[in-house]
Amino acid sequence: MRELVAETMICHAEIAAATMKMCDEHADFRLPSEREGEWRFRVHFGSMILERRDEGLKVRVSAEDETTLSYMKMGVAGHMERYLGSTECIRWHGDGCGSEKPVFFREVGVVSAEQLTPHMRRLRFSARDIGRFAYGGIHLRLLFPPQGRKPVWPKMGPDGLIKWPQGDDALIVRIYTIRDINVEEGWFDVDFVMHPGLDTPAAKFAQSAKPGDVIGMYGPGGEYLPDGQHLLMLGDDTAIPAISRILGHLPEDRTADVWIEVDGPEDVIPLKFDNAAIRWLFRKGRPAGTAGLLSETLRKLDRASLPDDPFVWAACEFNDFKEIRRIVRKEWAVPRDRQLVIAYWRRGAQGDEARSEAA
Repeated sequence: MRELVAETMICHAEIAAATMKMCDEHADFRLPSEREGEWRFRVHFGSMILERRDEGLKVRVSAEDETTLSYMKMGVAGHMERYLGSTECIRWHGDGCGSEKPVFFREVGVVSAEQLTPHMRRLRFSARDIGRFAYGGIHLRLLFPPQGRKPVWPKMGPDGLIKWPQGDDALIVRIYTIRDINVEEGWFDVDFVMHPGLDTPAAKFAQSAKPGDVIGMYGPGGEYLPDGQHLLMLGDDTAIPAISRILGHLPEDRTADVWIEVDGPEDVIPLKFDNAAIRWLFRKGRPAGTAGLLSETLRKLDRASLPDDPFVWAACEFNDFKEIRRIVRKEWAVPRDRQLVIAYWRRGAQGDEARSEAA
């Protein structure tokens, strides 16, 4: 497959300082370069070359497909917007340019709804051309248009950034996990947690969704299969879809110990994986995100009874996330490349604010 490439020349009075900031922030991803005034990087989505020119900074990004190439352009433009305060000086040329429709966006329709447990509801969506959502990450962003209005979807600007509809057409964006996907038949499932007493837009949509309702999505992104021979996984209700996807792709020669916190036995979803030991922890009526059962379980574990060098994966409410991260980093001293601890949500917070920190 041919590598896709896009380039831009950034001319700005502060571009030299911005270049150094970019290099410092991506020092861990830097590759050797034999040319003076050239910096090479390899990140998750693709490659980037910065080349100092008399007229400014030439940026070249490359990736294996249009989705990851678009992510690379967005990354560069987002950094430069932060460094320079504007992206007017960025205009991309090459592959993936010339279309206002984001390559990673799809309009999707509700097919069916199913109440899995008292606190979990599954929606099945249909869409065209969803093959790209079957790999490269298990998460997506769902875009909810204002109720009663015709959706206005985002467009791509010439700087590579998403141009979002504003005012009455503004969208609500939330991150969810693809629980299951069938590319050939054109459908995918998303599980929504219904927290009593918390009026969240996504859960509200899921509660009343009916066949034919239309929303948008873009992606994929986020983590997929963690490294390591043995996984130590902890999560609350919101992590069940991700845990299921990860365990479903776990090779037979790898194992996992899993603890999942839910309200009670009626919220247990059957998860059967031969190479995973799954335990359920019950809040027994305590509000989600306040019981602290996951961090308590981790602290009480006998590390000597675990396989050597496990990979620690955790996803939960923000307060549990902070405590689990502290235990993993401070008490267990697990290396950064052997852990992924994420806040999937935060009591009293909306949107991406809950995911602002991750180990």
